[in-house]
Amino acid sequence: MPKAKNVLGSELQICCQSPVTGFYRDGCCNTGPGDVGLHLVCAQVTAEFLEFSAARGNDLITPNPLGGFPGLTPGDRWCLCVSRWKEALEAGVAPPLDLAATHISTLEFVDEAELRAHAVNPAE
Repeated sequence: MPKAKNVLGSELQICCQSPVTGFYRDGCCNTGPGDVGLHLVCAQVTAEFLEFSAARGNDLITPNPLGGFPGLTPGDRWCLCVSRWKEALEAGVAPPLDLAATHISTLEFVDEAELRAHAVNPAE
């Protein structure tokens, strides 16, 4: 099976292994038929974003031992739903993202210029 592509057009890179992220918990922002939330964006979360997300009903801060979720702290990388990242962008609290680890399907929802403007490494 071919590897997924990132927004740069090359092979999708690992977003994070600690904590292990991704819809499939493979460390990558891979997607497929069961991923209704479209966990495409590899973001480096900030305190502002975590507070924003929690206020909208998605608490990424509180650990959930039953689900194996350790809770996130600022600086952690995590595969976010593209709609939540876009919502945060519109609210002015979008966390920076890793272009090499952000799935190419993100371009269906967010302009490449916006992604590059919020890139951890904009030179990519």
